[in-house]
Amino acid sequence: MKQLRNNVIRAGLGALYFSGAHHLLRPLLSGVGAIFMLHHVRPARDGAFQPNRHLEVTPDFLRATLCHLRSRDIDIVGMDELHERLVQGNFARRFAAFTLDDGYRDNLEFALPVLREFDAPLTVYVTSDFAEGTGHLWWIALEAVIAKAEQIDVQIGKAALHLDAKTPAAKQAAFDRLHDWLRTLPGEHDLKREIESLCIKYDVDMAALCRGLCLPWAEVKTLAADPLVTIGAHTISHCNLAKQNEEVAAQEMAASRTRIEQALGRPVLHFAYPYGDREAAGKREFALAASAGFKTAVTTRPGMLFAENAGHMTALPRVSLNGNYQDARILPVLTSGAATAMWNGLRRIAAA
Repeated sequence: MKQLRNNVIRAGLGALYFSGAHHLLRPLLSGVGAIFMLHHVRPARDGAFQPNRHLEVTPDFLRATLCHLRSRDIDIVGMDELHERLVQGNFARRFAAFTLDDGYRDNLEFALPVLREFDAPLTVYVTSDFAEGTGHLWWIALEAVIAKAEQIDVQIGKAALHLDAKTPAAKQAAFDRLHDWLRTLPGEHDLKREIESLCIKYDVDMAALCRGLCLPWAEVKTLAADPLVTIGAHTISHCNLAKQNEEVAAQEMAASRTRIEQALGRPVLHFAYPYGDREAAGKREFALAASAGFKTAVTTRPGMLFAENAGHMTALPRVSLNGNYQDARILPVLTSGAATAMWNGLRRIAAA
Protein backbone atom coordinates (compact mmCIF):
# COMPACT_ATOMS: atom_id res chain seq x y z
CA MET A 1 0.00 0.00 0.00
CA LYS A 2 2.79 2.44 0.87
CA GLN A 3 4.61 1.63 -2.35
CA LEU A 4 1.39 2.28 -4.27
CA ARG A 5 1.02 5.62 -2.50
CA ASN A 6 4.63 6.52 -3.34
CA ASN A 7 4.03 5.64 -6.98
CA VAL A 8 0.87 7.76 -7.07
CA ILE A 9 2.68 10.73 -5.53
CA ARG A 10 5.59 10.31 -7.94
CA ALA A 11 3.19 10.15 -10.88
CA GLY A 12 1.36 13.25 -9.65
CA LEU A 13 4.58 15.23 -9.29
CA GLY A 14 5.63 14.11 -12.75
CA ALA A 15 2.29 15.09 -14.24
CA LEU A 16 2.50 18.58 -12.75
CA TYR A 17 6.04 18.95 -14.06
CA PHE A 18 5.59 17.63 -17.60
CA SER A 19 2.25 19.37 -18.12
CA GLY A 20 3.71 22.68 -17.06
CA ALA A 21 0.67 23.20 -14.83
CA HIS A 22 2.87 24.28 -11.93
CA HIS A 23 3.90 27.39 -13.90
CA LEU A 24 0.29 28.45 -14.27
CA LEU A 25 -0.58 27.64 -10.67
CA ARG A 26 2.45 29.29 -9.07
CA PRO A 27 0.95 32.82 -8.76
CA LEU A 28 -2.11 31.39 -7.00
CA LEU A 29 -0.60 28.69 -4.82
CA SER A 30 3.02 29.52 -3.98
CA GLY A 31 2.12 31.79 -1.06
CA VAL A 32 4.72 33.99 0.61
CA GLY A 33 7.19 31.27 1.52
CA ALA A 34 7.82 27.74 2.70
CA ILE A 35 9.42 25.77 5.51
CA PHE A 36 11.35 22.77 4.22
CA MET A 37 11.46 19.67 6.40
CA LEU A 38 14.37 17.24 6.51
CA HIS A 39 15.69 14.59 8.88
CA HIS A 40 18.90 12.92 7.66
CA VAL A 41 21.28 14.45 5.14
CA ARG A 42 23.96 11.92 4.17
CA PRO A 43 25.39 10.04 1.18
CA ALA A 44 23.12 7.41 -0.33
CA ARG A 45 23.30 4.02 1.35
CA ASP A 46 23.62 0.68 -0.42
CA GLY A 47 21.02 -2.01 0.09
CA ALA A 48 17.63 -2.89 -1.34
CA PHE A 49 15.88 -2.79 2.05
CA GLN A 50 15.72 0.81 3.25
CA PRO A 51 12.24 1.38 4.68
CA ASN A 52 13.23 4.71 6.23
CA ARG A 53 14.68 6.03 2.98
CA HIS A 54 12.03 8.76 2.88
CA LEU A 55 13.70 10.36 5.91
CA GLU A 56 17.03 11.02 4.21
CA VAL A 57 18.30 13.05 1.28
CA THR A 58 21.77 13.27 -0.15
CA PRO A 59 23.98 16.34 0.18
CA ASP A 60 23.74 16.74 -3.60
CA PHE A 61 19.94 16.92 -3.50
CA LEU A 62 20.07 19.47 -0.69
CA ARG A 63 22.56 21.44 -2.78
CA ALA A 64 20.24 21.25 -5.81
CA THR A 65 17.36 22.54 -3.68
CA LEU A 66 19.40 25.49 -2.48
CA CYS A 67 20.53 26.26 -6.03
CA HIS A 68 16.92 26.21 -7.18
CA LEU A 69 15.81 28.62 -4.45
CA ARG A 70 18.65 31.01 -5.21
CA SER A 71 17.78 30.87 -8.92
CA ARG A 72 14.22 31.92 -8.00
CA ASP A 73 15.59 34.82 -5.92
CA ILE A 74 13.97 33.37 -2.79
CA ASP A 75 15.46 34.51 0.52
CA ILE A 76 16.64 31.72 2.83
CA VAL A 77 15.95 32.75 6.40
CA GLY A 78 16.05 31.37 9.93
CA MET A 79 12.95 30.73 11.98
CA ASP A 80 13.34 33.98 13.92
CA GLU A 81 13.25 36.00 10.72
CA LEU A 82 10.45 33.86 9.29
CA HIS A 83 8.40 34.63 12.41
CA GLU A 84 9.19 38.32 12.10
CA ARG A 85 8.21 38.48 8.43
CA LEU A 86 4.90 36.75 9.08
CA VAL A 87 4.09 38.98 12.07
CA GLN A 88 5.01 42.17 10.23
CA GLY A 89 3.43 41.13 6.94
CA ASN A 90 6.76 41.64 5.21
CA PHE A 91 6.12 39.78 1.97
CA ALA A 92 8.03 41.94 -0.50
CA ARG A 93 10.24 38.94 -1.20
CA ARG A 94 9.42 35.26 -0.96
CA PHE A 95 11.34 33.30 1.65
CA ALA A 96 12.17 29.77 2.73
CA ALA A 97 13.47 28.16 5.91
CA PHE A 98 15.25 24.83 6.36
CA THR A 99 14.38 22.68 9.36
CA LEU A 100 15.83 19.32 10.41
CA ASP A 101 14.09 17.10 12.95
CA ASP A 102 15.44 14.87 15.75
CA GLY A 103 19.10 15.97 15.99
CA TYR A 104 21.13 13.54 13.91
CA ARG A 105 24.91 13.58 13.70
CA ASP A 106 24.76 13.85 9.91
CA ASN A 107 23.13 17.28 10.29
CA LEU A 108 26.52 18.49 11.53
CA GLU A 109 28.64 16.33 9.23
CA PHE A 110 26.81 16.77 5.93
CA ALA A 111 23.91 19.25 6.10
CA LEU A 112 25.70 22.19 7.69
CA PRO A 113 28.63 22.24 5.21
CA VAL A 114 26.19 22.37 2.27
CA LEU A 115 24.11 25.12 3.85
CA ARG A 116 27.29 27.07 4.60
CA GLU A 117 28.07 27.09 0.87
CA PHE A 118 24.92 29.17 0.40
CA ASP A 119 25.12 31.14 3.66
CA ALA A 120 21.75 29.55 4.42
CA PRO A 121 20.39 29.40 7.99
CA LEU A 122 18.96 26.19 9.40
CA THR A 123 17.01 25.09 12.45
CA VAL A 124 17.64 21.73 14.10
CA TYR A 125 14.94 20.44 16.45
CA VAL A 126 16.62 18.33 19.13
CA THR A 127 14.92 15.50 21.00
CA SER A 128 16.61 15.75 24.39
CA ASP A 129 16.60 12.00 25.14
CA PHE A 130 18.38 11.45 21.83
CA ALA A 131 21.09 13.93 22.85
CA GLU A 132 21.35 12.05 26.17
CA GLY A 133 21.95 8.82 24.24
CA THR A 134 18.94 7.17 25.88
CA GLY A 135 16.27 7.72 23.26
CA HIS A 136 14.22 5.10 21.46
CA LEU A 137 14.51 5.50 17.69
CA TRP A 138 12.00 2.70 17.30
CA TRP A 139 11.58 3.09 13.52
CA ILE A 140 15.36 2.67 13.09
CA ALA A 141 15.39 -0.27 15.50
CA LEU A 142 12.54 -1.91 13.59
CA GLU A 143 14.52 -1.59 10.37
CA ALA A 144 17.55 -3.16 12.07
CA VAL A 145 15.48 -6.06 13.43
CA ILE A 146 13.97 -6.91 10.08
CA ALA A 147 17.23 -6.41 8.18
CA LYS A 148 18.96 -9.21 10.11
CA ALA A 149 16.12 -11.75 10.25
CA GLU A 150 14.50 -14.06 7.71
CA GLN A 151 11.30 -14.37 9.73
CA ILE A 152 9.76 -12.10 12.34
CA ASP A 153 7.68 -13.77 15.02
CA VAL A 154 5.46 -11.37 16.94
CA GLN A 155 2.32 -11.46 19.02
CA ILE A 156 -0.24 -8.84 18.02
CA GLY A 157 -3.21 -9.07 20.35
CA LYS A 158 -4.27 -12.70 20.41
CA ALA A 159 -2.67 -13.45 17.04
CA ALA A 160 0.80 -14.96 16.70
CA LEU A 161 2.23 -13.69 13.43
CA HIS A 162 5.12 -15.23 11.51
CA LEU A 163 6.17 -12.63 8.94
CA ASP A 164 8.39 -13.62 6.04
CA ALA A 165 11.54 -11.48 5.80
CA LYS A 166 13.67 -13.43 3.33
CA THR A 167 13.62 -10.95 0.43
CA PRO A 168 13.75 -7.15 0.29
CA ALA A 169 10.09 -7.07 -0.78
CA ALA A 170 9.08 -9.36 2.08
CA LYS A 171 11.11 -7.30 4.52
CA GLN A 172 9.38 -4.13 3.33
CA ALA A 173 5.96 -5.73 3.76
CA ALA A 174 6.91 -6.88 7.27
CA PHE A 175 8.20 -3.42 8.15
CA ASP A 176 5.01 -1.75 6.91
CA ARG A 177 2.84 -4.17 8.89
CA LEU A 178 4.76 -3.71 12.13
CA HIS A 179 5.31 0.03 11.71
CA ASP A 180 1.59 0.64 11.29
CA TRP A 181 0.82 -1.56 14.30
CA LEU A 182 3.35 0.21 16.52
CA ARG A 183 2.03 3.65 15.51
CA THR A 184 -1.50 2.65 16.54
CA LEU A 185 -0.63 1.30 20.00
CA PRO A 186 -2.50 3.26 22.69
CA GLY A 187 0.46 4.55 24.69
CA GLU A 188 4.17 5.22 24.51
CA HIS A 189 4.81 2.55 27.14
CA ASP A 190 3.09 0.02 24.86
CA LEU A 191 5.27 0.99 21.92
CA LYS A 192 8.41 0.91 24.07
CA ARG A 193 7.52 -2.52 25.46
CA GLU A 194 6.93 -4.05 22.04
CA ILE A 195 9.98 -2.61 20.29
CA GLU A 196 12.23 -3.53 23.21
CA SER A 197 10.87 -7.07 23.06
CA LEU A 198 11.70 -7.30 19.35
CA CYS A 199 15.17 -5.87 19.93
CA ILE A 200 15.91 -8.41 22.65
CA LYS A 201 14.59 -11.29 20.55
CA TYR A 202 16.63 -10.31 17.47
CA ASP A 203 19.72 -8.95 19.26
CA VAL A 204 19.47 -5.29 18.29
CA ASP A 205 21.02 -2.72 20.65
CA MET A 206 18.63 0.23 20.45
CA ALA A 207 20.73 2.41 22.76
CA ALA A 208 23.77 1.91 20.52
CA LEU A 209 21.68 2.97 17.51
CA CYS A 210 20.78 6.19 19.30
CA ARG A 211 24.36 6.91 20.32
CA GLY A 212 25.63 6.20 16.81
CA LEU A 213 23.10 8.29 14.92
CA CYS A 214 22.28 11.24 17.18
CA LEU A 215 24.25 14.28 18.25
CA PRO A 216 25.34 14.10 21.91
CA TRP A 217 25.19 17.34 23.86
CA ALA A 218 28.82 18.18 23.09
CA GLU A 219 28.12 18.04 19.37
CA VAL A 220 24.81 19.87 19.76
CA LYS A 221 26.89 22.67 21.30
CA THR A 222 29.31 22.56 18.36
CA LEU A 223 26.41 22.81 15.94
CA ALA A 224 24.74 25.59 17.91
CA ALA A 225 27.95 27.62 17.89
CA ASP A 226 27.62 28.21 14.15
CA PRO A 227 25.89 31.56 13.51
CA LEU A 228 23.71 29.97 10.83
CA VAL A 229 22.19 27.48 13.28
CA THR A 230 19.14 27.76 15.51
CA ILE A 231 18.39 24.92 17.92
CA GLY A 232 14.74 24.16 18.58
CA ALA A 233 12.96 21.62 20.80
CA HIS A 234 11.37 18.33 19.73
CA THR A 235 10.10 17.00 23.11
CA ILE A 236 11.97 14.86 25.62
CA SER A 237 11.19 11.42 24.22
CA HIS A 238 9.81 11.95 20.69
CA CYS A 239 6.39 10.79 21.82
CA ASN A 240 3.06 11.25 20.06
CA LEU A 241 1.81 14.23 22.04
CA ALA A 242 -1.82 13.72 21.09
CA LYS A 243 -1.77 10.35 22.88
CA GLN A 244 -0.56 11.88 26.15
CA ASN A 245 -2.73 13.49 28.76
CA GLU A 246 -2.46 17.26 28.87
CA GLU A 247 -0.07 17.33 31.82
CA VAL A 248 2.38 14.90 30.22
CA ALA A 249 2.18 16.63 26.83
CA ALA A 250 2.88 20.01 28.40
CA GLN A 251 5.80 18.52 30.37
CA GLU A 252 7.28 16.96 27.23
CA MET A 253 7.31 20.40 25.61
CA ALA A 254 8.44 22.51 28.54
CA ALA A 255 11.06 20.13 29.93
CA SER A 256 12.63 19.54 26.54
CA ARG A 257 13.00 23.29 26.16
CA THR A 258 14.52 23.60 29.64
CA ARG A 259 17.02 20.79 29.05
CA ILE A 260 18.27 22.35 25.84
CA GLU A 261 18.47 25.84 27.33
CA GLN A 262 20.50 24.48 30.24
CA ALA A 263 22.84 22.64 27.89
CA LEU A 264 23.37 25.57 25.52
CA GLY A 265 22.89 28.59 27.75
CA ARG A 266 20.54 30.30 25.32
CA PRO A 267 16.77 30.62 24.80
CA VAL A 268 14.92 27.97 22.80
CA LEU A 269 11.99 29.60 21.02
CA HIS A 270 10.96 27.17 18.29
CA PHE A 271 9.35 23.74 18.44
CA ALA A 272 8.55 20.79 16.17
CA TYR A 273 5.87 18.21 16.94
CA PRO A 274 7.08 14.58 16.74
CA TYR A 275 5.34 12.85 13.83
CA GLY A 276 3.49 16.13 13.38
CA ASP A 277 0.50 14.84 11.41
CA ARG A 278 -3.17 15.21 12.31
CA GLU A 279 -3.00 12.15 14.56
CA ALA A 280 -0.09 13.60 16.54
CA ALA A 281 -0.71 17.36 16.70
CA GLY A 282 -4.00 19.23 16.80
CA LYS A 283 -5.66 22.21 18.45
CA ARG A 284 -4.75 21.13 21.99
CA GLU A 285 -1.08 20.70 21.11
CA PHE A 286 -1.02 24.01 19.21
CA ALA A 287 -2.38 25.76 22.32
CA LEU A 288 0.11 24.00 24.60
CA ALA A 289 3.03 25.08 22.42
CA ALA A 290 1.84 28.68 22.60
CA SER A 291 1.41 28.42 26.38
CA ALA A 292 4.95 27.03 26.67
CA GLY A 293 6.22 30.26 25.11
CA PHE A 294 7.34 29.01 21.72
CA LYS A 295 7.32 31.66 18.99
CA THR A 296 6.70 29.03 16.33
CA ALA A 297 5.87 25.35 16.16
CA VAL A 298 5.97 23.29 13.00
CA THR A 299 3.90 20.31 11.97
CA THR A 300 4.44 17.77 9.19
CA ARG A 301 1.22 18.83 7.50
CA PRO A 302 2.12 19.73 3.93
CA GLY A 303 1.61 23.30 2.84
CA MET A 304 3.07 26.60 1.77
CA LEU A 305 3.00 29.70 3.96
CA PHE A 306 0.40 32.38 3.40
CA ALA A 307 -0.27 35.67 5.17
CA GLU A 308 -3.00 33.95 7.18
CA ASN A 309 -0.42 31.68 8.84
CA ALA A 310 0.55 34.66 11.01
CA GLY A 311 -2.55 33.84 13.05
CA HIS A 312 -1.46 30.22 13.56
CA MET A 313 2.20 30.41 14.54
CA THR A 314 2.15 27.12 16.44
CA ALA A 315 0.52 25.21 13.57
CA LEU A 316 2.88 25.94 10.71
CA PRO A 317 2.95 23.56 7.71
CA ARG A 318 6.08 22.35 5.98
CA VAL A 319 7.22 21.01 2.62
CA SER A 320 8.95 17.66 2.96
CA LEU A 321 12.17 17.03 1.07
CA ASN A 322 11.43 13.34 0.79
CA GLY A 323 14.15 10.82 0.05
CA ASN A 324 11.81 8.87 -2.21
CA TYR A 325 11.59 11.77 -4.66
CA GLN A 326 15.12 13.10 -5.08
CA ASP A 327 14.69 14.48 -8.57
CA ALA A 328 15.70 18.07 -9.25
CA ARG A 329 12.84 18.33 -11.75
CA ILE A 330 10.28 18.26 -8.95
CA LEU A 331 11.75 21.29 -7.19
CA PRO A 332 9.86 23.83 -9.33
CA VAL A 333 6.69 21.85 -8.59
CA LEU A 334 7.34 21.93 -4.84
CA THR A 335 8.07 25.66 -4.75
CA SER A 336 5.03 26.44 -6.92
CA GLY A 337 2.75 25.19 -4.16
CA ALA A 338 0.83 23.06 -6.65
CA ALA A 339 1.69 19.72 -5.04
CA THR A 340 0.76 20.70 -1.48
CA ALA A 341 -2.37 22.49 -2.70
CA MET A 342 -3.56 19.31 -4.41
CA TRP A 343 -2.87 17.35 -1.23
CA ASN A 344 -4.85 19.89 0.85
CA GLY A 345 -7.81 20.12 -1.48
CA LEU A 346 -6.77 23.69 -2.33
CA ARG A 347 -7.14 24.86 1.29
CA ARG A 348 -4.60 27.53 2.16
CA ILE A 349 -4.62 26.90 5.93
CA ALA A 350 -4.98 23.60 7.79
CA ALA A 351 -4.61 24.56 11.45
CA ALA A 352 -7.58 22.70 12.94
